[in-house]
Amino acid sequence: MNNTLQMISLVDLSIAFIPVIIALFFLYIWSLNVKQASYALSRMLIQLLLIGYALSYIFYSDNVWLITAILFAMVGISCWIALRTLPTYRLRLFKHGFMAILCGGGFTLFFISQGALALSPWYQAQVLIPLAGMIFATAMNSISLCAERLFSEMNNQVPYPEARKNALNAATIPVINTLFAVGLVSIPGMMTGQILSGVSPLIAARYQIIVMCMIFASAIISAVIFLLLSEKTMKLMTKQKADPKF
Repeated sequence: MNNTLQMISLVDLSIAFIPVIIALFFLYIWSLNVKQASYALSRMLIQLLLIGYALSYIFYSDNVWLITAILFAMVGISCWIALRTLPTYRLRLFKHGFMAILCGGGFTLFFISQGALALSPWYQAQVLIPLAGMIFATAMNSISLCAERLFSEMNNQVPYPEARKNALNAATIPVINTLFAVGLVSIPGMMTGQILSGVSPLIAARYQIIVMCMIFASAIISAVIFLLLSEKTMKLMTKQKADPKF
Protein backbone atom coordinates (compact mmCIF):
# COMPACT_ATOMS: atom_id res chain seq x y z
CA MET A 1 0.00 0.00 0.00
CA ASN A 2 1.33 3.39 -0.98
CA ASN A 3 0.95 5.79 1.95
CA THR A 4 2.22 8.91 0.20
CA LEU A 5 -0.20 11.46 -1.17
CA GLN A 6 0.26 12.75 -4.66
CA MET A 7 1.25 16.35 -5.22
CA ILE A 8 -1.79 18.39 -6.23
CA SER A 9 -1.12 20.39 -9.38
CA LEU A 10 -2.99 23.56 -10.32
CA VAL A 11 -4.89 21.55 -12.94
CA ASP A 12 -5.94 19.03 -10.29
CA LEU A 13 -6.93 21.87 -7.99
CA SER A 14 -9.13 23.46 -10.67
CA ILE A 15 -11.18 20.24 -10.92
CA ALA A 16 -12.39 20.81 -7.35
CA PHE A 17 -14.14 23.98 -8.52
CA ILE A 18 -16.40 22.18 -11.02
CA PRO A 19 -19.01 21.18 -8.38
CA VAL A 20 -18.59 24.66 -6.86
CA ILE A 21 -19.60 26.27 -10.16
CA ILE A 22 -22.64 23.98 -10.35
CA ALA A 23 -23.62 24.95 -6.80
CA LEU A 24 -23.29 28.66 -7.65
CA PHE A 25 -25.45 28.09 -10.72
CA PHE A 26 -28.28 26.76 -8.54
CA LEU A 27 -27.98 29.76 -6.23
CA TYR A 28 -28.23 32.03 -9.26
CA ILE A 29 -31.29 30.44 -10.89
CA TRP A 30 -33.09 30.37 -7.54
CA SER A 31 -32.35 34.08 -7.05
CA LEU A 32 -30.29 33.61 -3.90
CA ASN A 33 -27.26 35.65 -2.86
CA VAL A 34 -24.77 34.30 -5.40
CA LYS A 35 -22.61 37.42 -5.04
CA GLN A 36 -22.02 36.79 -1.34
CA ALA A 37 -21.23 33.11 -1.98
CA SER A 38 -18.82 34.03 -4.79
CA TYR A 39 -17.17 36.65 -2.60
CA ALA A 40 -16.81 34.11 0.23
CA LEU A 41 -15.25 31.56 -2.15
CA SER A 42 -12.86 34.17 -3.51
CA ARG A 43 -11.80 35.15 -0.02
CA MET A 44 -11.34 31.51 0.92
CA LEU A 45 -9.08 30.93 -2.06
CA ILE A 46 -6.94 34.02 -1.46
CA GLN A 47 -6.77 33.53 2.31
CA LEU A 48 -5.71 29.88 2.09
CA LEU A 49 -3.07 30.59 -0.54
CA LEU A 50 -1.68 33.43 1.54
CA ILE A 51 -1.79 31.46 4.79
CA GLY A 52 0.02 28.61 3.06
CA TYR A 53 2.96 30.90 2.38
CA ALA A 54 2.73 32.55 5.81
CA LEU A 55 2.62 29.28 7.72
CA SER A 56 5.69 28.05 5.90
CA TYR A 57 7.56 30.91 7.62
CA ILE A 58 5.70 30.82 10.95
CA PHE A 59 6.13 27.08 11.49
CA TYR A 60 9.89 27.45 11.38
CA SER A 61 9.89 30.50 13.63
CA ASP A 62 11.12 30.17 17.20
CA ASN A 63 9.91 33.61 18.26
CA VAL A 64 7.54 33.40 21.23
CA TRP A 65 6.36 37.00 20.74
CA LEU A 66 5.44 36.40 17.12
CA ILE A 67 3.41 33.29 18.03
CA THR A 68 1.69 35.16 20.87
CA ALA A 69 0.83 38.08 18.59
CA ILE A 70 -0.62 35.68 16.01
CA LEU A 71 -2.80 34.02 18.65
CA PHE A 72 -4.19 37.39 19.81
CA ALA A 73 -4.80 38.41 16.20
CA MET A 74 -6.72 35.18 15.62
CA VAL A 75 -8.89 35.93 18.65
CA GLY A 76 -9.62 39.48 17.46
CA ILE A 77 -10.45 38.47 13.91
CA SER A 78 -12.66 35.59 15.01
CA CYS A 79 -14.55 37.91 17.38
CA TRP A 80 -15.08 40.51 14.65
CA ILE A 81 -16.44 37.86 12.28
CA ALA A 82 -18.63 36.31 15.00
CA LEU A 83 -20.49 39.57 15.55
CA ARG A 84 -21.05 40.37 11.87
CA THR A 85 -24.75 39.49 12.22
CA LEU A 86 -25.08 42.45 14.60
CA PRO A 87 -23.38 45.22 12.58
CA THR A 88 -25.05 48.03 14.53
CA TYR A 89 -23.77 46.78 17.86
CA ARG A 90 -20.58 45.06 16.78
CA LEU A 91 -18.24 47.58 18.40
CA ARG A 92 -20.18 47.65 21.67
CA LEU A 93 -20.12 43.88 22.01
CA PHE A 94 -16.60 43.38 20.66
CA LYS A 95 -14.85 43.51 24.04
CA HIS A 96 -17.23 40.90 25.44
CA GLY A 97 -16.76 38.62 22.43
CA PHE A 98 -12.98 39.09 22.55
CA MET A 99 -12.80 38.16 26.23
CA ALA A 100 -15.15 35.21 25.71
CA ILE A 101 -13.04 33.71 22.92
CA LEU A 102 -9.77 34.56 24.67
CA CYS A 103 -10.81 33.03 27.99
CA GLY A 104 -12.97 30.14 26.76
CA GLY A 105 -10.77 29.24 23.81
CA GLY A 106 -7.51 30.04 25.59
CA PHE A 107 -8.47 27.92 28.60
CA THR A 108 -9.26 24.96 26.34
CA LEU A 109 -6.11 25.48 24.27
CA PHE A 110 -3.97 25.50 27.39
CA PHE A 111 -5.30 22.18 28.69
CA ILE A 112 -5.07 20.49 25.29
CA SER A 113 -1.61 21.76 24.37
CA GLN A 114 0.01 21.52 27.78
CA GLY A 115 -1.98 18.64 29.25
CA ALA A 116 -3.09 16.18 26.57
CA LEU A 117 -0.25 16.89 24.13
CA ALA A 118 2.41 18.29 26.50
CA LEU A 119 3.94 20.61 23.91
CA SER A 120 7.51 21.67 24.57
CA PRO A 121 8.11 24.50 24.09
CA TRP A 122 4.53 25.64 24.58
CA TYR A 123 4.73 27.95 21.55
CA GLN A 124 5.55 25.16 19.08
CA ALA A 125 3.84 26.83 16.13
CA GLN A 126 3.32 23.79 13.93
CA VAL A 127 0.97 22.28 16.50
CA LEU A 128 -0.27 25.27 18.51
CA ILE A 129 -1.55 27.43 15.66
CA PRO A 130 -3.65 24.74 13.92
CA LEU A 131 -5.15 23.77 17.29
CA ALA A 132 -5.84 27.41 18.13
CA GLY A 133 -7.47 27.86 14.73
CA MET A 134 -9.91 25.01 15.35
CA ILE A 135 -10.68 26.18 18.87
CA PHE A 136 -11.14 29.87 18.06
CA ALA A 137 -13.21 29.09 14.95
CA THR A 138 -15.54 26.92 17.02
CA ALA A 139 -15.85 29.63 19.67
CA MET A 140 -16.50 32.16 16.90
CA ASN A 141 -19.39 30.17 15.44
CA SER A 142 -20.83 29.54 18.88
CA ILE A 143 -20.78 33.22 19.84
CA SER A 144 -22.23 34.23 16.47
CA LEU A 145 -25.24 31.93 16.92
CA CYS A 146 -25.52 32.92 20.55
CA ALA A 147 -25.51 36.68 19.92
CA GLU A 148 -28.01 36.52 17.08
CA ARG A 149 -30.46 34.36 19.03
CA LEU A 150 -30.08 36.40 22.21
CA PHE A 151 -30.79 39.68 20.43
CA SER A 152 -33.79 38.17 18.66
CA GLU A 153 -35.22 36.80 21.90
CA MET A 154 -34.82 40.09 23.74
CA ASN A 155 -36.41 42.02 20.88
CA ASN A 156 -39.42 39.77 21.40
CA GLN A 157 -39.51 40.82 25.07
CA VAL A 158 -38.39 37.43 26.36
CA PRO A 159 -37.02 37.73 29.92
CA TYR A 160 -33.24 37.67 29.94
CA PRO A 161 -32.78 34.38 31.84
CA GLU A 162 -35.00 32.58 29.31
CA ALA A 163 -33.42 34.43 26.36
CA ARG A 164 -29.95 33.45 27.63
CA LYS A 165 -30.99 29.82 27.94
CA ASN A 166 -32.42 29.77 24.41
CA ALA A 167 -29.31 31.48 23.03
CA LEU A 168 -26.98 28.95 24.63
CA ASN A 169 -29.15 26.11 23.34
CA ALA A 170 -28.94 27.51 19.79
CA ALA A 171 -25.17 27.80 20.08
CA THR A 172 -24.78 24.18 21.18
CA ILE A 173 -26.89 22.57 18.43
CA PRO A 174 -24.15 22.45 15.73
CA VAL A 175 -21.45 21.08 18.02
CA ILE A 176 -23.75 18.46 19.55
CA ASN A 177 -24.89 17.41 16.09
CA THR A 178 -21.22 17.01 15.18
CA LEU A 179 -20.66 14.75 18.18
CA PHE A 180 -23.61 12.57 17.16
CA ALA A 181 -22.44 12.32 13.55
CA VAL A 182 -18.73 11.77 14.05
CA GLY A 183 -17.66 8.29 13.07
CA LEU A 184 -21.13 7.44 11.71
CA VAL A 185 -21.96 10.11 9.16
CA SER A 186 -18.55 11.68 8.77
CA ILE A 187 -14.87 11.09 9.41
CA PRO A 188 -13.66 14.52 10.60
CA GLY A 189 -10.97 16.53 8.88
CA MET A 190 -8.07 15.90 11.24
CA MET A 191 -8.65 12.14 11.30
CA THR A 192 -9.10 12.04 7.53
CA GLY A 193 -5.88 13.97 6.97
CA GLN A 194 -3.91 11.66 9.25
CA ILE A 195 -5.31 8.52 7.62
CA LEU A 196 -4.53 9.88 4.17
CA SER A 197 -0.97 10.58 5.28
CA GLY A 198 -0.53 6.97 6.43
CA VAL A 199 -1.15 7.22 10.20
CA SER A 200 -2.87 4.25 11.84
CA PRO A 201 -6.68 4.79 12.13
CA LEU A 202 -6.44 3.87 15.83
CA ILE A 203 -3.93 6.65 16.50
CA ALA A 204 -5.85 9.06 14.27
CA ALA A 205 -9.00 8.30 16.27
CA ARG A 206 -7.26 9.29 19.53
CA TYR A 207 -6.22 12.64 18.08
CA GLN A 208 -9.74 13.18 16.78
CA ILE A 209 -11.19 12.50 20.23
CA ILE A 210 -8.95 15.26 21.60
CA VAL A 211 -10.16 17.57 18.83
CA MET A 212 -13.84 16.82 19.51
CA CYS A 213 -13.35 17.44 23.24
CA MET A 214 -11.71 20.80 22.63
CA ILE A 215 -14.37 21.81 20.10
CA PHE A 216 -17.20 20.96 22.49
CA ALA A 217 -15.58 22.71 25.44
CA SER A 218 -14.53 25.87 23.62
CA ALA A 219 -17.98 26.30 22.03
CA ILE A 220 -19.90 26.12 25.29
CA ILE A 221 -17.44 27.85 27.63
CA SER A 222 -16.97 30.77 25.22
CA ALA A 223 -20.73 31.14 24.73
CA VAL A 224 -21.35 31.11 28.49
CA ILE A 225 -18.68 33.74 29.11
CA PHE A 226 -20.10 35.92 26.32
CA LEU A 227 -23.61 35.68 27.77
CA LEU A 228 -22.42 36.54 31.27
CA LEU A 229 -20.36 39.52 30.12
CA SER A 230 -22.99 40.85 27.70
CA GLU A 231 -26.02 40.84 29.99
CA LYS A 232 -25.99 44.53 30.94
CA THR A 233 -25.03 45.68 27.44
CA MET A 234 -27.73 43.61 25.74
CA LYS A 235 -30.41 44.81 28.15
CA LEU A 236 -29.38 48.42 27.59
CA MET A 237 -29.34 48.07 23.80
CA THR A 238 -32.79 46.47 23.82
CA LYS A 239 -34.19 49.33 25.90
CA GLN A 240 -32.61 51.93 23.63
CA LYS A 241 -34.09 50.26 20.56
CA ALA A 242 -37.56 50.12 22.14
CA ASP A 243 -37.32 53.71 23.38
CA PRO A 244 -34.85 55.96 21.48
CA LYS A 245 -35.17 58.57 24.25
CA PHE A 246 -33.86 56.14 26.83
